[in-house]
Amino acid sequence: MHQIPTPGVSLILNAGDTVSFSLAVESTDAGAAWLRTNLRGSAVRRAEIVKMAEEGTPRLDSDWFDIPMNRTTRTEFSVTVPVFEPGIFEAKTLFIPEGSSHPAWPEGENVLIKVEPSIRASGNSIYSAFVRLFGDRPDPAEADQLARDEIKVLDEAGYTVIPRSGKFRDLIAKLDHIVDGMGFRNILLLPIHPTPTTYARMGRFGSPFAAIDLMDVDPALAEFDRRTTPLDQFRELIDAAHARGASLFMDMPLNHTGWASTLQIHHPSWFHRDKKRHFQSPGAWGVTWEDLAELNYDDKGLWQYMAGVFLYWCRQGVDGFRCDAGYMVPAEVWEYITAKVRSQFPDTVFLLEGLGGKKETMRRLLTSSNLDWAYSELFQNYDRGQIESYIQESDHFSKSAGLLVHFSETHDNDRLAAASHQYARMRTSLAALLSHRGAFGITCGVEWFADEKIDVHERTHLNWGAQENLIEHVRLLNKLLTSHPAFSPSSSIETVACGDANAVSVLRSCRASGSKVMVLANLDTEHPARLDWHSGSWPLPDRCRDLLTMESIDINTGHNGYS
Repeated sequence: MHQIPTPGVSLILNAGDTVSFSLAVESTDAGAAWLRTNLRGSAVRRAEIVKMAEEGTPRLDSDWFDIPMNRTTRTEFSVTVPVFEPGIFEAKTLFIPEGSSHPAWPEGENVLIKVEPSIRASGNSIYSAFVRLFGDRPDPAEADQLARDEIKVLDEAGYTVIPRSGKFRDLIAKLDHIVDGMGFRNILLLPIHPTPTTYARMGRFGSPFAAIDLMDVDPALAEFDRRTTPLDQFRELIDAAHARGASLFMDMPLNHTGWASTLQIHHPSWFHRDKKRHFQSPGAWGVTWEDLAELNYDDKGLWQYMAGVFLYWCRQGVDGFRCDAGYMVPAEVWEYITAKVRSQFPDTVFLLEGLGGKKETMRRLLTSSNLDWAYSELFQNYDRGQIESYIQESDHFSKSAGLLVHFSETHDNDRLAAASHQYARMRTSLAALLSHRGAFGITCGVEWFADEKIDVHERTHLNWGAQENLIEHVRLLNKLLTSHPAFSPSSSIETVACGDANAVSVLRSCRASGSKVMVLANLDTEHPARLDWHSGSWPLPDRCRDLLTMESIDINTGHNGYS
C-alpha cells in the first residue's frame, strides 16, 4: 500500500486550504478506502483536553471519524478535504476489503496537519516595541551633569529615583511610522505589567519581566488622566493598532513572577522552593535572575489561573502572545492553555521564545502543544557555513512544525549598529530575505541605527529621528516579502554559490509562478566578495535587476557559470 502524503510527514496549512490524500492498494479485489482523521473536530478535541486537566476525565479521542475515499482506478483511491479551523490534527488512509472487518493500513505514522489562521498565511512581520523607551527624553550625551550628580547623591542616600517612563500614548503616536511607514503587520510589546519599584528592584526602573500582577498594566506606562485608567490607555493602543490593520501581541512571562507578586502572596504553593524553603529564581546562560520567583506547575490550579490570564487579555483585544521562556513550562500545560484559549479565540497566535531550549522541546511545543511560531536562531549564526546550514534547517522546520521568525536582533543582544551601519543594514536584510512567509522582525531602534544595547532594567536610547536611518530600506523589504511570489508560502530555498568568500547566495523559487530570486549577501562588510555559481542552477540574462534599488546589474559569464 502506498499513501500520499507519505505517512509520518507534517504539513502546515491555513484555514481555507484543502488537503488531498491518495491511496494505492496492491489488490484489485472489491473493497472501500477511508481517510481516518480528526480534521474538523477541534471543538471536541479542545473540550476533552480541558476536561482532563480540570476534572481528571480521561480523553476519549472522540473527535476522530472516517471520510470515504473515491475510487479513481481499480487500485487507487483519493479524497480532498477542506480545512477550516486552526489547530493540530492527524490523518491516515485505510483499506477494508469487501467482506472483511479488518482494515489494512499503509506502513508509518499518522500525517500531522497543523492549521493556522488564514490571516497568517504571509506578511508575518513583527516590530518589537519596549514602551518604556518611547516618548521624549534627553540624549544621554547631552544630559545635564548636575542632574546626574544629584540623582547619584539621592541613590547613595537610599532614595528611589525613577524618571519618567515612555507611555502607551507615546507609542500610539509612532504607529503611523511603524505600520504605514515601514509596513509592519504585528506590534509586539515587551511585558507591560506592574514591576517592583522600591523593593527587589533591578536597575533604575526594574525589570518588566518581574511581573507583580499578570492581569494589570504598569501605571507608569500611562499618563495621569482623570477620564481614563491605565488599562483604558492600553486599550487605546490596541484600538490604534487595529485601526491601521495591524495586530498587537504582548509578552507573557509565564515561567515566573516578580518577588512579592500577587500570586506569590496568595498562592505561595505555586512556586518552586529549595530545601531551606527559599523561593527559587530561574536562570539561563549562567545567569540567575534574583528578582524573579519561579513558578511550579505541579498544581493544576496554576494551569487554570494562567489560562484565565490569557483569556483576560484576549478579551481586551490582544491578538497574540510572546511566551517568554516558554520551553521551561511543561508541554502539557501549553496544550491545556492553547485549548482553553482557542475555544473562545481560535485565531490567537502563540510565539514561543525557546532560545536556549532543546530543538526537540521546541518541535513538541509547536506540534502537540499547538503553539504557533518560535524565535529563529539566525541572528546567532554569523559565518557562511553556519548560515547555509541553518537556513535549510529553519526552512524545513517552518514548513513542518511551525513558523520560525527571523529577528535581525533582540532585546537580549548587542545592537547591530554598534558594529557599523553597514553591518546593521546587511543583517536586517538577511533576516528579511531568508524568512519564510514574511516572518521577519526588528526591535525598536534598529531602523534608526540605535547602538546603545537595550537594558530591560533601564531606559536606553532609540536614536529616534536620526538623519541616517533604515526606514525606507525596511519598507522596501516588507513590501517585497508581501508582493513577490518567490517569498510566498510555497516558495523553496536552496544555496547555490560556490567559492571561498564569506558570503551567501540563496535561490528562492516559486514553482507555481516560475518566479525566482537570488539573495546575495556579503557577510564581510569591510571587504568586497566574489561568488560563483553554475549556470545550470539558474540561467541568467546578461543584466538583472536589484529588487530593492531597482538598479540594473551586469552579470559576468564564464566558461562554467556566472559571477
